[in-house]
Amino acid sequence: QVQLVESGGGLVQAGGSLRLSCAASGRTFSSYAMGWFRQAPGKEREFVAAIKWSSGNTYYADSVRGRFTISRDNAKNTMYLQMNSLKPEDTAGYYCAARPTRVVFTTAREYKYWGQGTQVTVSS
Repeated sequence: QVQLVESGGGLVQAGGSLRLSCAASGRTFSSYAMGWFRQAPGKEREFVAAIKWSSGNTYYADSVRGRFTISRDNAKNTMYLQMNSLKPEDTAGYYCAARPTRVVFTTAREYKYWGQGTQVTVSS
């Protein structure tokens, strides 16, 4: 059974930084794609970033490219999202997701496994 546990959310001022972590267990993730999504109240869950675990190839939403960096640590089975230059519009619940695939998807419905989420609040 795949388990994903996020951590690292919190309250930060605009322009600040946070690093989210997603600890994964239950599988060998070499053939997985993993991603970060976010959801603000009253809005649909949206793609933030994704990584192909085996190659480390990364993909970003236009809204975060250049500010956020997704990465993974094979030894720790952990995925990260480094978020810099945060804006109030980045405020949302952030979720990590995983799917056994060699193709990276950017839509939430394509991902099979989800974490419980961690809240990020950016004050102006």
